[in-house]
Amino acid sequence: MDDEIKEIALRIAGLRDACGYTQEEFAKELGIDSELYASYEASGQDIPISVIYQISKFCNVDFAEILTGEAANLTTYHVVRKGQGKVIDRIKGYYFKDLAYRFTKKIMQPLLVTIDPSDKPVALVTHKGEEFNLCMSGKVIVVIGDKEIELDEGDSVYFDPNIPHGQRCGSDVPATFLTMIAEI
Repeated sequence: MDDEIKEIALRIAGLRDACGYTQEEFAKELGIDSELYASYEASGQDIPISVIYQISKFCNVDFAEILTGEAANLTTYHVVRKGQGKVIDRIKGYYFKDLAYRFTKKIMQPLLVTIDPSDKPVALVTHKGEEFNLCMSGKVIVVIGDKEIELDEGDSVYFDPNIPHGQRCGSDVPATFLTMIAEI
């Protein structure tokens, strides 16, 4: 088994224990079949990223902290470079529809965006919640406040969208990125 994925399962089990729930109680609170939830904790192999996000909100722990073991400071942003973090590993192998999950708070359906080098830079926007961008191809420049973050294929950024932000193409070929917004 992949040690990094097992570490995610161990962090989730630790969160459950810290919250004072048995596996069955926790599964019930999350609205997940208890046998399915037990398999998530046992192996970590089949945990949909949407369930990890749901657990992060239920336990009031940063989503990125469950995935990487490091707290993200969402007053700014958290960047994970390709091959250097579990965020990338957990996205791989999942259909986009599996990234969306409805519970008390709403996660918008993931959107695959293509931006062309000739596109005018979009005006910076703000909204409530949290946002995750994963560069799928090319180079994407993500502007967050007064910072410009260049993402290459496989890089991701997780940030507080209350800060003015926008994206533009970072090279002379079109770029694509996956964006997911959790409304709070």
